[in-house]
Amino acid sequence: MGILEDYQQIIENAAIGEVAATHQLAVAGNDRAPFLQGLLTNDIQALKPGEGCYAAWLTPQGRMLTDMHVLESDGMMLLDVPAAQADATLARLEQFLFSEDVKLGSLAGALTTVWVHGPGAASALEQSLDGVAGLGAWAQYHHEHVGFAGESLVLARIDQLAVPGFCAYLSAANRGALVAALEAAGARQVGPEAIAAARIEAGYPIFGADMTADTIPLEAGIEDRAISTTKGCYVGQEVIIRVLHRGHGRVARRLVTLRLDGEGAEARAKIVNGDREVGFVTSVATSPVSGPIALGYVHRDLAVADARVSVDTPAGRITATVRAV
Repeated sequence: MGILEDYQQIIENAAIGEVAATHQLAVAGNDRAPFLQGLLTNDIQALKPGEGCYAAWLTPQGRMLTDMHVLESDGMMLLDVPAAQADATLARLEQFLFSEDVKLGSLAGALTTVWVHGPGAASALEQSLDGVAGLGAWAQYHHEHVGFAGESLVLARIDQLAVPGFCAYLSAANRGALVAALEAAGARQVGPEAIAAARIEAGYPIFGADMTADTIPLEAGIEDRAISTTKGCYVGQEVIIRVLHRGHGRVARRLVTLRLDGEGAEARAKIVNGDREVGFVTSVATSPVSGPIALGYVHRDLAVADARVSVDTPAGRITATVRAV
């Protein structure tokens, strides 16, 4: 199948495929919530069993070490972190652990994921899993233990592509069987090109591409879902609060979605306005609907819909329009 068919599968039906590779860490013990509360940007202690959130871990200077999905179960928290950051995140957690009743561990090799996106995702999962109904009404990050092939897996609602999305966390041994069951129910595996196109159109940044160790969360526009402004102290909070309250949320650059007037743009390409360099590209794709599109950082004065900029490519400079902030 080509990118058009894959893209339509995401937008109209049910598509199997991950937005980015992740590994899972386990945080157990009675002090797991207060321990993570002091490290992560979101309100971890407010989570009840079956709830979760998106969060970041920052340096004292307010820049990102990683982002993650956090799921609270009865007795354990699951941290779903970018694969490239998993080992460093676990090691850093261990460094912060002193006398707390917290147990840390990597689930790499024992646990894997199956992501399903699209308006038909809930139906495909309901047909594939044991005794599951009403998935379409689940809130973001709601998750439950459900049955499949004689085992219990964790199913979570996590939208990433501007369509309903779900992630199944299960044993690696059963991954193939779940994919086969989903395909029998009408879902289909799609390629990374179509997922990238849908992700960029949705303005959904991923760590390692659109967010790095140089990124302040406010620059990436993730504050509404990643940062609690009512919780207690966490690492990097002083910088975030200073920008939000004293700087009225103004940062030097902002991540935007760009519509490109030509092919050939690459990640890290310069974005210019006249003769002035104003930013850089982070992700590029070709959408069957929108054509060439990208995510990139631009100076805050240009982070407005319909602003015109140019992007350097190996074949020359092309124009681009800011579509969304």
